[in-house]
Amino acid sequence: MESDARIAVDDPNDPHIEEFLGLRDHELRRRRESPNGDLAGIFIAEGDLVVERALRAGYKLRSVLIDATRQQPLSEEILATGAPIYAAGQDVVLRITGMAMHRGLIASLDRGPERDLDSVIGNATRMVVLENVNNPTNLGVIARSAVGLGADALLLDPSCCDPLYRRASRVAMGEVFALPWTRTKRFPEGLDPILEAGFTLLALTPDPRAESIDDVSFGPDEKVALVLGAEGPGLTNSTMERIGRRIRIPLHGGVDSLNVGAAAAIACYVLGRGRP
Repeated sequence: MESDARIAVDDPNDPHIEEFLGLRDHELRRRRESPNGDLAGIFIAEGDLVVERALRAGYKLRSVLIDATRQQPLSEEILATGAPIYAAGQDVVLRITGMAMHRGLIASLDRGPERDLDSVIGNATRMVVLENVNNPTNLGVIARSAVGLGADALLLDPSCCDPLYRRASRVAMGEVFALPWTRTKRFPEGLDPILEAGFTLLALTPDPRAESIDDVSFGPDEKVALVLGAEGPGLTNSTMERIGRRIRIPLHGGVDSLNVGAAAAIACYVLGRGRP
């Protein structure tokens, strides 16, 4: 087993752990990790399992921050990267990150080059498309459900949150790293290349006039793209106008809609039936 060679950190202003500063200040982190920010090209992941899944997906580990009192050894996967492992006391961790260390470790990783749409949908037959889903928790739930229920591609509109954002990848338990994804610069115009690639677009809506998802059936090799909107407002009118087929999940007990994560899971399950 590789050696867990920890580097002690006693100063929260140590430049070696600068990438971990202010993790609880979500707006600051989004600005810093944006394409024009000082931390462009990196992302932060929490927890051993999430980081290990990122490594298996090909992301490069930059550094790790752990609580100095941690007794559990780091996995060979993490140690084999040779990335520096910084260890700090709980009070220093709190001053560095703005939060307590609850998940064993925090890691900084290289984002890598963004994929283009052709490479994302090249071999896909079940795709999830999101519009205005800017809540990281919802995006994480959708990504985890999509992977677990057979979707093999994800397309985001310009306003969706970053799927590599710390909370999104944590909620997804790292499964988002296994899902090929990209972001379109224009929407709903970004749907056109999907249509041209042979996908059938399905708009998921609570509209009672829409077709019941119970009546939807596709062969395992047919290409289907499920399009979902944000919690509450749903898909915009301009997007709905671009999609010919609308489907709904039948609901009971006077409930008019589901959380977008729950709705995505049900729809992915139905669309994935019959696939190997």
